[in-house]
Amino acid sequence: MPSIEPPTDARPIDRLIAIMAQLRDPQTGCPWDREQTFATIAPYTVEEAYEVADAIERDDLPALKDELGDLLLQVVFHGRMAEEQGAFAFEDIAAAIADKLVRRHPHVFAGERYDSVAEQTAAWEAGKAAERAEKGAGGLLDDVPAGMPALTRAVKLSKRAAKVGFVWPTITEVLAKLHEEVAELEVEIAAGDVARSEKELGDVLFVAANIARTLGIDPEAALRGTNAKFVRRFGFIEAELAKRGRTPEQSDLAEMDALWEAAKAAERAMEG
Repeated sequence: MPSIEPPTDARPIDRLIAIMAQLRDPQTGCPWDREQTFATIAPYTVEEAYEVADAIERDDLPALKDELGDLLLQVVFHGRMAEEQGAFAFEDIAAAIADKLVRRHPHVFAGERYDSVAEQTAAWEAGKAAERAEKGAGGLLDDVPAGMPALTRAVKLSKRAAKVGFVWPTITEVLAKLHEEVAELEVEIAAGDVARSEKELGDVLFVAANIARTLGIDPEAALRGTNAKFVRRFGFIEAELAKRGRTPEQSDLAEMDALWEAAKAAERAMEG
């Protein structure tokens, strides 16, 4: 017998939770939904978070509404699987984050007073450190999630280390370190050692992430911007070649590079 859809007059979140429960029903649920696990759903969760970020980047609010719904579904999905195991449910997720928000905002909910944003931020970090200690976290960096995008994690790792003084004091010193790492990469490339080149390239990227942290720049956002610029300029090359009756495969590097420079010049002219 097929499942009956929860009533549409229910609260939307309750309806969503009930729909997810029916999708996971062992007898009448969806075969695909039933066979999923935390591990198989995790990549979708990460993907949906990126799609939220993309909608924000494009300033597309209708798309943002849809993407936030997709991301919420991921939370409900994980909550349902945990509930089936007797670990926790969606209500526990919501209660935990509500408690954390109250705990971390004593200046709003408990009469605490901070004289500046910097003081508030210091108190926030102290609270997080205390929570890590209560959880029995070992080293300072142990609880920085390994599943983060590598550049984002590099910023977070270096930020944590900087809090205890393990940091290059000035941007000039960070840039000097970047030049040093690039030189080491060049040595390994010249030697033809791919394995060591990979390690040195990792060092270059880590220092680049430190530059981003020092300047207060999100390296993922910076790279997304460059990716978009590359797509835009390469699209210009394709369009100009199409006017000439050719494709990139029928062109050469010299011609495409000249068109690339033309795309840059056009962008600068538009920027004034």
